[in-house]
Formats: sequence, structure tokens, C-alpha cells
Amino acid sequence: MAPAPVIRLHPDDGVLIARSSLPPGMVVAEGVATIERIPAGHKVAIKPIAVGEPIRRYGQIIGFATVPISPGQHVHTQNCGMGDFAKDYAYGVDVTPTPNFDLPATFDGIRRSDGRVATRNYIGILTSVNCSAHVAGMVADIFKKNPFTGDNPLADFPNVDGVVALTHKTGCGMTQDEPLALLRRTLGGYARHVNFSAVVVLGLGCEVNQIGGLMQEQKLAGRLRAMDIQEVGGTRKTVEAGVAFVREALTDANKVKREPVPASELTVALQCGGSDGYSGVSANPALGAASDLLVRHGGTVILSETPETYGAEHLLTRRAVSREVGEKLVGLMRWWEEYTEREGAEMNANPSPGNKAGGLTTILEKSLGAMAKEPSPRRASCSWTRPATTRSRRPGRWPAAPTSSASPPAAAAYSAASLRPRSSLRPTRRCTSAWKTTWTSIAAPSSTARKACSNAASAFSN
Repeated sequence: MAPAPVIRLHPDDGVLIARSSLPPGMVVAEGVATIERIPAGHKVAIKPIAVGEPIRRYGQIIGFATVPISPGQHVHTQNCGMGDFAKDYAYGVDVTPTPNFDLPATFDGIRRSDGRVATRNYIGILTSVNCSAHVAGMVADIFKKNPFTGDNPLADFPNVDGVVALTHKTGCGMTQDEPLALLRRTLGGYARHVNFSAVVVLGLGCEVNQIGGLMQEQKLAGRLRAMDIQEVGGTRKTVEAGVAFVREALTDANKVKREPVPASELTVALQCGGSDGYSGVSANPALGAASDLLVRHGGTVILSETPETYGAEHLLTRRAVSREVGEKLVGLMRWWEEYTEREGAEMNANPSPGNKAGGLTTILEKSLGAMAKEPSPRRASCSWTRPATTRSRRPGRWPAAPTSSASPPAAAAYSAASLRPRSSLRPTRRCTSAWKTTWTSIAAPSSTARKACSNAASAFSN
């Protein structure tokens, strides 16, 4: 039997999701046919929705009707907008114990001298300012394998995974308050990252973000080497000095050995990319299932991009291990509201044009799909670029891992550990059974993605 042309995610929903592009006249529900073309991944109304009435997907509010909406009509930015509504935070009511595995999984990791475990072994080149980004890139490029000749400058250092330049576009003329503090916390996190065996930071010399101030504020003395282009004597000499530093560091970096370590040493950051109307019922739940497996082995998962939980925070607070953790998440949402107000922006500036073309209408809808990635219960909430020091703790044969001193690069939201009760956004059996037969019609995902999503659907329906 051919699958239905639409996906129903919750009995309370007033909209359905188009599996593929639907022509006018297509029957989508009992007594309801499309009255216009519905693009793939977009929403079609199955009941009348009055002006100001909530529009629901996943059984949750994703927006409000800005004009009367008829059954069979396309529901998107032309008739759905933002609005205020009451949220029941119900702190901690969905928290459940973690059913950890007795024998956690292992991987071949690199145990550093401070006890932390790395998954990669890089030499890092940081920049204090955009003006030194080109020099940093030149240094890193010297150690890249030539794709045409095959020449590999790191061939004699098989235990070194590469030389990486992490650059940015600020640091020069900037305020010394929040923007500078944010930049320095980010660079400090990079500098302390366990995947770096050695780090050098390159500056110009006249920037606001002085290397001395960065090292003092972030307590980086002894962790990295510093070079200013103006002090060294220009671009050429700084490149030469940077290359000399890397060559000096390669010998020690190559001494590392991989050994079996427990999966509890892993910290994984989750971030969105190219979200569309299918992400909340495909890739994101698949990542959620993978996250659940990791935390059952004692690992830690970080859901980054805090504004993309806006509008769904009242569901996440139900998983908070304490009221304090839940209230901190709500506080982050209030901070984002204040930030956008003072910058003359709005939270609904996200989703992007690409997200909207793919069927996402509001930040509320995007957040509700994005939160399917997160495990539960929520152990901690931390603001942007703050270290995620809370880790899962589990009994078993492996000792507890040392607390990490820095967040993974660009991951700056909340640490979470343990198994997720998915009741608040759990797809219905009707939905999951339909997923298994229709991946080829959903945005042509890869075979790997289809397999992962199908496995996730099976997990949810059990």
C-alpha cells in the first residue's frame, strides 16, 4: 500500500507535513484536500484556524494565525506568525534514572598528562585578531598533504593528525566589555582543548585583544606560545617563526600513544545545520537516539546554539535534574530576548531563509524539532563559551573521568547526561511506521542517513 502523502505528528496538530510536493486537489485527511500547491516538507492545514488561534505541530504551539486559514491551505510565513503564550516549566517532572550499561563501550583515545582524553592529536594555531588570520593559515598550509604530488610533510609523524588554524574576524577595534570577554573565553577554550598537544597564538600587535591580556585573563601562561607580527618583524618572519614552532612541537606531539578508554570520556556537541521541515522527524531524532546511547555509556552530550531552544524551553525544563538547572535555562532565554531587543532584532530572525524554504516557519517550530537531539535529564545549563564542567557519573569498572576545563570548540550550551523520556515530543506509531517506508521521498537523504533515521524510528516505536 502506498504511504500517505502527509505525516501527522500528533493528534492535536492542526497541520500535516507534506512528504513530497502536493498538487492542488490532493486528499490529505478525511474531507480535506489541498487547495493550492504544498511544497515538500511544508505544512497543510486540516481544520479552520481563526486569526490569533494557535497553530500546533508536535502537539505544541509553533505560531499563531495572522489571517484566517482554511483546511487544505498552505501554512507558512504568509499566514503564521509569532505570539506570546503561557508555558508550564514543570521543573524536573520528567526526570528518570539512567539505565547505564554494565560494560561501557571503549574507543582508542589519547590520555593526556592531566588525565583528560583526546580523540585527535593536533597542533593548533590561534589568532588574537583577524589581521593575523592570513599568517596563521599560511603556517598551517605548509603542513598539509599535497593533493597532486602526494607529498606529506607529516609523514614522519604518524601520531599527529594535523596542524589546524582557528581564525576569526574580530579582535581589532572592538569594545572591551561583552564582545571582548566573549572572544577571549572562546580563544581560551580553544587553547585548553584536549585535542591540541601544542598551541601558538599569533597577533598583529596593535589590536584591542592584546595577547598579554588574553593570556592573563584566561590563565594560559605555559599552555601556549605567543607571537606578534609587528614584534617579530613582519609577515614573512612570523610565518617562518610559526613553522619553526610547529616543527619543534611535532617531535613531542608524535610521542602519544592511543589506548582503550571508556566512552564516558567522550563529550559530543550537537549543532544544527541546514534544518528543514523534515529535520525534526529524521536527523534530529536519530541524533537523539545516538545521544541516548552515548550517555548510557557514561558520556556527555552538549546541545549548543541556545537560541534554537527558544519556544521549547518549557519542555526541556521538565527534564532538569533540579529547579536551579531549569531556571538557568529559562534565564538564558530571557537573556536572548533582552539581547535581541537592545540590538533592534527579534528571536524570529532565526530561522534562516534556507530553513523557511525547507518548510520551517518560526523559531518556535525550529526549536521544537531541534530539541529532539537532546538526551535527558538535563544536568546543567551554561551560558555561551562557558566551560561545561558537569559530566555524567556512573558506577562500573571505569573510574570517573576528570572534569574537563573547557567546552568543545563552538559548543557552548548545556551539558546533559542520562536517558531521555521522549514523551513530550514522541512521534506516534502511525508516524514512525510511515517513516520506515518513505525516506527516499524525503529530501533524498543519503543511504547512511536513511538507515540511521529508520533505526531511530524503530527505537521510538518500541
